[in-house]
Amino acid sequence: MKKIINGRLYDTGTAKEIGCYENGYGAGDFRYYYESLYRKRTGEYFLYGSGGPMSKYSESYGNMSSGISEIIPFTEEEAKEWAEEHIDADAYMEVFGTVEE
Repeated sequence: MKKIINGRLYDTGTAKEIGCYENGYGAGDFRYYYESLYRKRTGEYFLYGSGGPMSKYSESYGNMSSGISEIIPFTEEEAKEWAEEHIDADAYMEVFGTVEE
């Protein structure tokens, strides 16, 4: 997916995927969503998210809703917070460096 936000290009095809998360529902469930954290060659981070019509990735159209996909730019701090919650320690340290015990 490609998206231009504030004059900056975010492209899941050229950025490096750091880690991903699925919320545990099956892909056919309306509550299902998937997120993946990426880092661009410039060092910027962004989150790609996609989900069903009852997930946090949905849009309302009158009295109906639909699942969507979106790209959300992240600061390094936001990327670290997401990674702490969703990827293992080795993958985290590979991207963000060693963490104190």
